[in-house]
Amino acid sequence: MAFDIAGTANVGLGLVAVLFVLVAIEIKDLIKSAIALGIASALLAAVFYILGAPFAAVFELSVCAGLVTVLLLSSVSMTEEKEVENEQQ
Repeated sequence: MAFDIAGTANVGLGLVAVLFVLVAIEIKDLIKSAIALGIASALLAAVFYILGAPFAAVFELSVCAGLVTVLLLSSVSMTEEKEVENEQQ
């Protein structure tokens, strides 16, 4: 039985991605949670690439890890400013 580096990398990246998803669910700070979700999505793109699906990896990296994370971060930052203003009044 030969050692398969691609399979080991797949399992390792998949477990780390699941760990980051669990961190994103459990953490209370929304900005840190969105960043953890973006990291998990980038790791999932690496798993797609190792499995031989480069188009799916590029799509996952650009749309999910890039666009969705930026939208989440911008919406969280805009809503937190309004909450702080309402608390001061």
